[in-house]
Amino acid sequence: MADEPLDYPRWIAEALVDVARRALRSVAEQGLPGEHHFFVTFRTDAPGVFIPQSLRNRFPTEMTIVLQHQFWGLEVTEETFSVSLRFSGAVQQLTVPFAALTAFVDPSVGLGLQFQVPAEGDRSAPSEAPEAKAEGAPPPAPSGSDRSENVIAFDAFRKK
Repeated sequence: MADEPLDYPRWIAEALVDVARRALRSVAEQGLPGEHHFFVTFRTDAPGVFIPQSLRNRFPTEMTIVLQHQFWGLEVTEETFSVSLRFSGAVQQLTVPFAALTAFVDPSVGLGLQFQVPAEGDRSAPSEAPEAKAEGAPPPAPSGSDRSENVIAFDAFRKK
């Protein structure tokens, strides 16, 4: 046991996912305060994601939802969140495991969290311990090399 390294990357990734979970839980209980709103990006092909087939056809690997003015029934558990949103005039319910998140952004405060989730069928990295990045601004668009870095920058949150 003493020869095993401390698993800092996993602990940090779990802590950052917990930030998204806590924010969603707070909104589910109390509503969105002030100008807060969220862009939540997730893998649609991840295990446990339940979305209507029409959305899965349009977004076969990843989609971003916005929680701002029109969302209903937000429910948050330790493992998932569920929410109803309007798509093409119809209200649809989505259920997303936190393990499927690839990004969580609250632009009103410049918070951006980016998570790396293995694609379905890719078992090279454990799905319950995605790599994570925290930045003071929304995360950049995913690209092949950016997504594999294990960098956490907390500069934006430091008092100067």
